[in-house]
Amino acid sequence: MMKHFILSLLFLISCSKFEFQDSDSSAVLPVSRISEIKKFIKGKDYNQDLAIFINFKIHSGKYRYFVYDLKNNKILQKAIVAHGDGSVVKNSSALKFSNIDASHQSSLGKYEIRESYSGKFGKAYRLDGLDDTNSNARSRAIVLHSYYCIPYRESSDPACLSFGCPMLSKKAFNETSKFINQSEKTIILYAFY
Repeated sequence: MMKHFILSLLFLISCSKFEFQDSDSSAVLPVSRISEIKKFIKGKDYNQDLAIFINFKIHSGKYRYFVYDLKNNKILQKAIVAHGDGSVVKNSSALKFSNIDASHQSSLGKYEIRESYSGKFGKAYRLDGLDDTNSNARSRAIVLHSYYCIPYRESSDPACLSFGCPMLSKKAFNETSKFINQSEKTIILYAFY
C-alpha cells in the first residue's frame, strides 16, 4: 500500500513538472504561432519538419530565437537574436516594426531562408519576405547572419542592435547553419510580436 502511494506521488510530481515545462515553453513560443506555421507549410514545398521562430516580445538579452522540431513539438535550439536599432521606442520596452528601406527596423512575418553567401559579416543567408509586412526584405538586404556583439548566453543586458537583420552570436549561427544546410527544402523563419 505504501509503495503504491509513493509511486502515485512520484507520478503526480513528474506530471506537474512536465506541465510546468510545457507551459513554460508555450510562454516563449505560443502554440498558436506553431499551429499557424504548420498550416501555412502544409502541402507546400517547404521543410515540413523544421521551422525557426523569433518572438520579439521577449527581452533582447533573453532567448527569443528558436529552431523548432514541428514533428516532435520541441525546441532544438534557443538563441539571443538582435532587432533593428530603428525598432527601439524611446523610454519604452515596446518595439516598432517596418518594411521600409533605411528604417533600420525589424520586420514581422514569414520568411523563406534562401541561399547563403559570404559578405562583410561572413556567411549569411538571404531572406525572402512572404508577407506585406516584410516583402521588401531582399531589397533591404535583411539577412540572417552572425555578429561579434551578440552574446551566446542569456543576460539581463540588452543585445546590441542591427540595421534590421536578425543577428546571432557566431556559435548560435553555426548551430543554425547545420540545420539549414542539412535541409533539402526551404525552411520558414517566422518573426512575430
